[in-house]
Amino acid sequence: MIERQQVQRYRVQAQQLDRESGTVADTAALDLGVQDTGADGALWALELRGVKTAGLGAAAEHHDDLVWLWTLRGAPHCYRRADAPQVAAAVAPWSEADAAKRIFDASKPLKDAGIPVLDALDAVAGQMRTIVKEPMVKGEMSTRLHEAMPEPYQRYCRSCDAVHLYEMPFRLSAVRAGLELVPDTSPPVLQPMPGFAVAGAYEDRFDPVRAYLHLLGPATHKQVAEYVDAPVREVKAHWPADAVEVTVDDGAAGETRWMLEADLDALRGADASGTTRLLGPYDLYLQARDRSTLVADPAKVKALWPVLGRPGAVLVDGGIAGVWRPRKSGKKFTVTVEPWRDLEATERKAIEGEAEKLAAFRGVALTGLDYTG
Repeated sequence: MIERQQVQRYRVQAQQLDRESGTVADTAALDLGVQDTGADGALWALELRGVKTAGLGAAAEHHDDLVWLWTLRGAPHCYRRADAPQVAAAVAPWSEADAAKRIFDASKPLKDAGIPVLDALDAVAGQMRTIVKEPMVKGEMSTRLHEAMPEPYQRYCRSCDAVHLYEMPFRLSAVRAGLELVPDTSPPVLQPMPGFAVAGAYEDRFDPVRAYLHLLGPATHKQVAEYVDAPVREVKAHWPADAVEVTVDDGAAGETRWMLEADLDALRGADASGTTRLLGPYDLYLQARDRSTLVADPAKVKALWPVLGRPGAVLVDGGIAGVWRPRKSGKKFTVTVEPWRDLEATERKAIEGEAEKLAAFRGVALTGLDYTG
């Protein structure tokens, strides 16, 4: 029986949240992709794993280090630029059924028109390559695609009061077209990746199923499927041969999950004591689909993962000890922490240090650390 706390500690170590220094090249989370949502997104996640991000991303002198792509679940993720061809191959749908699942309601009009979804994604990607020759705002590309694509690809959007392509085919086709997101642009700007071509094969570490089991395991087929946004049967068909069963304490009789055999010793021996971090709302640690393993109290689960306006999580000794939110007003930057248990003086001191790091990351001075509740 593997205790919940041991699973938490393993994930801290596997995701390198316990290290003080690292590089883009040796950051394991970049194999699966680091989601870039919100002010404290991908670069803050890298900072938490010891990577000094000053100048990364859009800065010309570091432009070869990282790339931003729409990939799993249509979310923007950060990867090593050199890995982009293999990533594009690894995140592609495995089958027609998988592709239909990933684009949700956009699959029905295509099916009704007799257009295979995989062919549709290739068709959209082909138009994107024709249209985007230089940086282009998403809205302009959407307009051009609307003019180029037939009716089964399009829908009426009530919020825009306009007809345009379904969102998920739009996003999932971009990487197939070799388009990257320009970081820190809103609305999003896309541009071609020079000399890009989807790889014919990819290393095991880029396989999203293996990467999930390594970084967020132990896990069930369903949990991995929810993360990838693929049918469970497809995930089972791509299940690693070296995944072994373990039993995780879920507060009742225990749940059977799977782990890569090579990671078993690390799981049993994991120790995350002394690790304190202010995790961003979409940090990989919080992306696990077994939320009750991270937070046992259902009320606290709702507080950490609300439908709108997610807070960050306070990680202390490998477990979540509360939530935090940033507050910026003019030149003032405050971090508000809601602890879920009594914090020791050393733990509060460590949280203060992390708040100082966050302020420095944002390029401001920390003017306050407030505790509520």
